Amino acid sequence: MDDHDVVVVGAGLAGLQCARMLSRAGLDVHVVESSDTVGGRIRTDVVDGFLVDRGFQLLNPAYPAVRRTVDVGALRLQAFDAGVAARLDDRLQLLAHPWREPRLAATTARALASRPGEAARVLRWLTPLATGSLGPGRLATRLTGSTDTSLRGSLDRAGVDGTLRVVLERFLTGVLLEDDQSTSAAYALLLVRAFAAGSPGLPGAGMQALPEQLAAELAGRISLGQPVESVSGSVGAHVVSVAGRTVRARRVVLAAAAPEAGALTGEPTAATKGVVTQWFAADEPPTPVRLLHVDARPTPSGPVVNTAVVSAVAPSYAPAGRHLVQASALLPRDRPAPTEHELRLHAGELLGAATSGWRSLARYEVRDALPVQPAPFTERRPVVVDGGLVMCGDHRDTASIQGALVSGARAARAVLAGL
Repeated sequence: MDDHDVVVVGAGLAGLQCARMLSRAGLDVHVVESSDTVGGRIRTDVVDGFLVDRGFQLLNPAYPAVRRTVDVGALRLQAFDAGVAARLDDRLQLLAHPWREPRLAATTARALASRPGEAARVLRWLTPLATGSLGPGRLATRLTGSTDTSLRGSLDRAGVDGTLRVVLERFLTGVLLEDDQSTSAAYALLLVRAFAAGSPGLPGAGMQALPEQLAAELAGRISLGQPVESVSGSVGAHVVSVAGRTVRARRVVLAAAAPEAGALTGEPTAATKGVVTQWFAADEPPTPVRLLHVDARPTPSGPVVNTAVVSAVAPSYAPAGRHLVQASALLPRDRPAPTEHELRLHAGELLGAATSGWRSLARYEVRDALPVQPAPFTERRPVVVDGGLVMCGDHRDTASIQGALVSGARAARAVLAGL
């Protein structure tokens, strides 16, 4: 039997951040992870010389928790342009942040000037963000004067309509992994503010470089390939069954994803949403545009919620002279997943490229990619549950990298307070 001050179950971002803080406080911390590497849902594979992430994810350096805890410079972040390429019935419309992307400012200005009423109503929807210091709780109140509502409800209330509403909804579909706009409007606006403040991008060595950086200072304290079978005990005397052996600890932090955390504890956890991402290799560059592409036509012609030529933004993701395309779609539980053929055709249409020369590299179906974030907005759920067990993960805070890091820090503080 092994004894530790704290055992952290799960080496995702929340678990790693929690373990780092506890280790820095001088505690004997050990992390157990069922997978063969750290990162949880953030993982990068190497396929034929290409870097392919398991699910299309971006790192936003504007997240406060990222600024506090991550050496972003060491990650060699390769940023997307701040905007979106929207496929309309008659053209590809580029819309970008006018100050961050000055070369696209004229194109964006012309598009907005042609729809002044629509633009004014979008600005009305964004009004709650006018106060830069507005926190999540006050933002929910500011949205309606009393309570938060769904994204769809808030857009309706602000009168947002027309093409700009379709563009906004289709962009957020790929971010929130839903097409019914049921997410909290307050949370959606917080994400919009984060996108406006920073330029999300991809690390030079792939997204997995982020958790690997967090894990670097925990050398010797992480056991991989160690599935946890049960957690029992009470405050000060927890017992963890790990791969057939027993580990005893004064505190246990359960940093698993929502479904696994619920199975181990019996505690209610958030429902989750899924995504499927298909990666393609191309010999010819489909487009030099460094933006996410979305289908903003009234009726989309396929399942893709966003696609991009990743190698145009992150050259490190592809061998010299080759090109890498990602296409992502929702992965609902009530209908079959989109096929590789459907994703290929739709992505090619959005990018305006022939796909006959594309070769499929990898496909990832991530069933539990994001916890739901319904209205009313709940920024923080309790991290201490029955028996003194501590839980963390983006399902306890906001459904994001920011939320995972914040939740890990909250869990560490709860352990230190208890000890």
